[in-house]
Amino acid sequence: MSRDRDPRTLRRPVRSALIATSTAALSLSAGGCVVVHGEREILPSSTRAEAAEALQEFTTAYNAADKAYDGTLDADHTTGALADIDSARLKAGRANNPDGNPNHTPLKLTDTKFTIPKKAGWPRWFVVDAAGNKGGTARWLLVFTRSSLDDPFQVAYLTLVAPGKVPQFKKDADGWAESVPVNSTDLAADPGELSRTYTTYLQGGGETFADGPHTDQWRALRQKNSKKPGMVTQYIDEPLTNGDYAPLALRTADGGALVFFTTRHFEKQTAYAGTSGPAPGKDVLALTKGEIKQSLTMEFVSNEVALDPKGQGKVTILGRIQGLTSAEGS
Repeated sequence: MSRDRDPRTLRRPVRSALIATSTAALSLSAGGCVVVHGEREILPSSTRAEAAEALQEFTTAYNAADKAYDGTLDADHTTGALADIDSARLKAGRANNPDGNPNHTPLKLTDTKFTIPKKAGWPRWFVVDAAGNKGGTARWLLVFTRSSLDDPFQVAYLTLVAPGKVPQFKKDADGWAESVPVNSTDLAADPGELSRTYTTYLQGGGETFADGPHTDQWRALRQKNSKKPGMVTQYIDEPLTNGDYAPLALRTADGGALVFFTTRHFEKQTAYAGTSGPAPGKDVLALTKGEIKQSLTMEFVSNEVALDPKGQGKVTILGRIQGLTSAEGS
């Protein structure tokens, strides 16, 4: 399974820019196991029992990794954006706390709701909506995905959404949800292009997105931080759409879609000549290569969840989790 997670081929042009300014159907056996013979039939991505088991396995592995600050303990249960964010967090934590996480509190998810779409082909995926003992009152949204029957379900997206903001999903008489094609044209924005649309908006603004903390407010904050006494900060935003970063969308009850997508962001801090260079915290330093003399370039991966309305209207970013994945001093 391709993760498409090596950013090196993308960093070079970004840095330059910063410096310059099976043939039958899927069937369910009597024991509830999924058997894949082909990819033409539209059938559930998993059984409900499989989904519950995948969530339990992920939570156990996630807690073990967090307690030990050991990314190998949950690497088989994460992919895509979450794998990038989580592995970097654990790497920094271990560098600063070799004996493990002194503030570890096990994640507990309750009031769990599973939304499993019927679809043909791969990847097959489902969404978990749960209350967590971390993140205040926010709902935890986790997207589990796998690219073949031989692969385990892994969490590609993890976002937090305010209570009451998770939409109702369209479901059939048996309770199965509907997956929305990423090239769907009946929505305000193409789900497959939402990552690119969002990064374009962050650079230049526009009317596609509704106002909020992850749109106009974030742009205003970056503008404010771009020039401070003794320091200039530049921003570059890139879409991520391939492999395990591919967007996924669920049909909502009102005909719209809930879309999960990924973006990459670079932030370069440059000190004025004759002043002290950037002075990041220890977690940033743990992920930094090179010596910070005058500048520091940080790379972030972000996963977003958006409400994309049917027809006309503005896209609302409901949640966004971003994590530092690497940094380089110069």
